[in-house]
Amino acid sequence: MKRSNAVKFAAVAAAGALALTACDNGAGESAEGASGSGEESTALRVGLAYDVGGRGDRSFNDSAYRGLSQAAEELDVETRDFEPADGEADSAKEERLSTMAEEGFDVVIAVGFAYDGAVRAVAPEYPDVHFAIVDSEIADVDNVTSLVFSEEQASFLAGAAAALTTEEDHVGFIGGVENPLIQKFEAGYVAGVQHISEDVEVEIDYISQPPDFSGFSDPAAGRETAQAQYDRGADVIYHAAGASGNGVLQSAVENEFLFIGVDSDQYENAEEQQKPFVLTSAIKQVDVSVFELIQSAVDGEAEGGVQRFDLASGGVDYTQTNSDLIDPLTAQLDEIKQQIIDGEIEVPTEP
Repeated sequence: MKRSNAVKFAAVAAAGALALTACDNGAGESAEGASGSGEESTALRVGLAYDVGGRGDRSFNDSAYRGLSQAAEELDVETRDFEPADGEADSAKEERLSTMAEEGFDVVIAVGFAYDGAVRAVAPEYPDVHFAIVDSEIADVDNVTSLVFSEEQASFLAGAAAALTTEEDHVGFIGGVENPLIQKFEAGYVAGVQHISEDVEVEIDYISQPPDFSGFSDPAAGRETAQAQYDRGADVIYHAAGASGNGVLQSAVENEFLFIGVDSDQYENAEEQQKPFVLTSAIKQVDVSVFELIQSAVDGEAEGGVQRFDLASGGVDYTQTNSDLIDPLTAQLDEIKQQIIDGEIEVPTEP
């Protein structure tokens, strides 16, 4: 190998000194007020701060946005979302969260592990505000809910799908930034490939190294990395690279290899000419977790602590939307999925 709650989920899923510029989320009222009557709104106010790459990545951030939008449409809440600045310092994240709390947001949701330090620093200062963070475990701050996922399990299924599909016995993995979270994706993917066949070669590349997080927001680099893997023989490539994955998909179309998406169903949000090249996506229901967190706050039941979402709960899975490609594999993939749920297959979390 080269180095270089299931039913509940299904129901919900179906149904400046800093970069504190609010996005127009198109789905809910702005934080300045929901009614035009001049009366102060009594609705719960929810603010969501995006991870690197921001809204429009067709992946991780967009999944969080879908959960926020659903809450704006279905619950009595006011919502605003906030974009990060490229290459911003950690202090900007702290200031963003602090300003949201000062402006009167009742719930503040930080999307991505990069907010870990900021949430740990800010949340204790605002005990009446409920904070949540996606993809980082903070168990010792009472007003923080951590929404974390078993990414490695969905990635295992992605790897099995890749190994069952490759014609060259050669596949690829592209990570945005090499850190423990993205290494969980790598570990699960490689284990899934090897579960099918140890003869399949796996290309592994990361676009950037910490503290450089540009690997999550550089489609051009994603395209170049995918091109290099294809040139070395990979004919199925899986990415965990945020917005950079859009470049991986572009390369898949140009070179006619198969692409495996991440976090969101990237077949559904692909352009028509891209859809034939999307084998599946390893999804995690960030949208559902965000919606349910807001729902619990509306109901007065939000609790701190770690909430983990895995295959058994329906929090992660693989997609079956591109039926032409994935249908021949579903019987075997579903059998593997059940073996993981039953504990017969133990999926690694480290390479």
